[in-house]
Amino acid sequence: MPLSEKKDIRSLSMEQLKQEFIAMGEPSFRAKQVYEWLWEKSCTDFDKMSNLSKSLREKLNQTFTINNVEIHHSQFSNDKTIKSTFKLFDSNIIEGVLIPATDRMTACVSSQVGCSLTCKFCATGYMDRKRNLNADEIYDQVVLIDKQAKENYNVPLTNIVYMGMGEPLLNYANVMKSIERITAPDGLNMAAKRITVSTAGIAKMIKKLGDDAVRFNLALSLHAANDEKRNTIMPINEQNSLKALAEALKYYFSKIKNPITYEYIVFNDFNDNISDAEELVKFCRHIPCKVNIIEYNPISFADFENAGEDKIEAFAAHLRKNGVNTNIRRSRGKDIDAACGQLAVKS
Repeated sequence: MPLSEKKDIRSLSMEQLKQEFIAMGEPSFRAKQVYEWLWEKSCTDFDKMSNLSKSLREKLNQTFTINNVEIHHSQFSNDKTIKSTFKLFDSNIIEGVLIPATDRMTACVSSQVGCSLTCKFCATGYMDRKRNLNADEIYDQVVLIDKQAKENYNVPLTNIVYMGMGEPLLNYANVMKSIERITAPDGLNMAAKRITVSTAGIAKMIKKLGDDAVRFNLALSLHAANDEKRNTIMPINEQNSLKALAEALKYYFSKIKNPITYEYIVFNDFNDNISDAEELVKFCRHIPCKVNIIEYNPISFADFENAGEDKIEAFAAHLRKNGVNTNIRRSRGKDIDAACGQLAVKS
């Protein structure tokens, strides 16, 4: 059968797979065996499914395809960060990052090819959104980055952040399915509390997360706590104002009871004054939260620069003085193409 006519086997649920096996004249229990190979053992080659007969493996090769992701290119930073481009089955390119730390080993994964949100400080924002990633393509990034962690540092992944290319809440179904496969006992069996999904802020989808009673963590890329400034750098704010986001976050928290993380890049001469910090303090009073101040990785497409160390420290000190749990996250991979989307743009 031509490749274009083959079914993507990982797009099928267990029940759908059972029906496919029955239609092929095979016992339905074979579906569980194959499902285990696909999701527990992360196998991407039917011929390596050793407890299946040769004739069944031939049938699988004729009927189905596994649209697996492959590492295209990797960059190794002096601080041990590994940034990789991944090649998809249709030759599109995405990014993922392994971020080692003393207490954790984190994978940063993408959810879309490109992005439609055009945030002015983000390299991915200068790319067109070509398509959403399928759940298995997100899952594959985790598997490949976990392999990098084990091979290079002899430590498995402990955390996953959906902070790579794309807006996860605009690919809601596939992101949710990928997390289900990553956390399922018959998948990678990782704890949901070790996963964080980061959004630029889509109010109705934040409410949907609450309705769906998600068990993972939520982060909001805030970067400004007044609408005029946020509109300037994040056009999504024009349809999702801070008031709308605050209402959505309150609703989310009422359902989930889990604190939110606000991500805030302190840009030089833009959002780095104490008055900006005070606006952030007020926004933080809506629900329990913490703030991660993130060091900026400049890109050639934009004129933004990181604020000076003294301003960042003063900003953080004002937040802490007002009772806001605040961390300063230092930039990783400065000696490689560290900014999100930067390496993919080159590729």
